[in-house]
Amino acid sequence: MPDASPAASPSALPDLEAIRSAHVRIAPHVHRTPVLSSASIDAEVDAELYFKCENFQRVGAFKARGACNAVFSLREDEACRGVVTHSSGNHGAALAYAAKRRGIPAFVVMPDNAPEVKQENVRRFGATIRFCAPNDSARETACKDVQRQTGAVLIHPFDDERVIAGQGTAALELLEQASAIDIVVAPCGGGGLLSGTAIAATSGNPGMRVFGAEPANAGDAAASFRSGKIEPLPPTVTIADGLRTSLAPRTFAAIRAHVAAFGVCSEESIVRAMRMMFERLKIVVEPSAAVPLACLIERTLDVAGARVGLIVSGGNVDLDHLPWQ
Repeated sequence: MPDASPAASPSALPDLEAIRSAHVRIAPHVHRTPVLSSASIDAEVDAELYFKCENFQRVGAFKARGACNAVFSLREDEACRGVVTHSSGNHGAALAYAAKRRGIPAFVVMPDNAPEVKQENVRRFGATIRFCAPNDSARETACKDVQRQTGAVLIHPFDDERVIAGQGTAALELLEQASAIDIVVAPCGGGGLLSGTAIAATSGNPGMRVFGAEPANAGDAAASFRSGKIEPLPPTVTIADGLRTSLAPRTFAAIRAHVAAFGVCSEESIVRAMRMMFERLKIVVEPSAAVPLACLIERTLDVAGARVGLIVSGGNVDLDHLPWQ
């Protein structure tokens, strides 16, 4: 039976013990994903790279970890009313999956222009989709309407202590699977994955460094890191659409405390890195998952001579519209 962990407080961050507890909690519901390497890619970037393949994860992305930890942390009296989130991508499918595993209702608010393939990813796990206009205000209003009508618990895609703890379990596994890692690099959108990764990797590991990676076209987290305040993401276009999200105060606090540096990369390098991973690692990755490698290719992060773990965030890509076709 799921435990009765308390709901997340408004501004709390998980510690290493919370991430370890999350790892135990979600173990029956997620995959322990493999770590791959490639000598030819190592030669390109002058470092030893270890790719933590969350593209092999349930629902095709690391998001299953955070969603499962949040859902299975709920008390029975909370869970019976269901869960709700807003998402046009992997988090919506992940929450639907986690709710199905627990046998509770899930409601996913999606913009009315969300691609049909993303809608289907949510529906196949039995969630109810509520459509809204494609803007933040409409999304938040729709979530509140669902909460008012059903009593469902809001599980934010990244601004949630339980979600962050779940995402951090990928880094825990990576450090067990590839010893003597010097640096861990994770992509950054809203910051949930990077926050969890940074807390998991740096806690109790003196000298460990964690780097964030972003597209230059959506470099708001890198700008925030430099300025010391949250820089909102203006309207933008990037092939790495999963990273087109601004930080929350919670994730910004974690990044400031635990992340050592940020790199950004061009759209061309994202495509090159994505294709390199297809061809040399023989894996399907989405553009967002190629961003850390793209930053290493462009040398916007200094990893020369280091042993580097990269979180490969997901593999949900439309194979009929690959960017090099």
